[in-house]
Amino acid sequence: MATPNYSYEKRQRELAKKRKAEEKRQRKLSGKPAEDDGPAEADSHTPPPPGEPGPAEPQT
Repeated sequence: MATPNYSYEKRQRELAKKRKAEEKRQRKLSGKPAEDDGPAEADSHTPPPPGEPGPAEPQT
């Protein structure tokens, strides 16, 4: 039986961690909430709180 290649497995874990960190950084920069928490459609149909502009209102 072949021996496990621990270096390859470690490299794959490191790449996955780096990829996840990059995705998190992109989400932070875009200012969008994570979609992993639940359905995004339910949140998008709720009106914004009073005093805050909605997505269709330009900020001036």
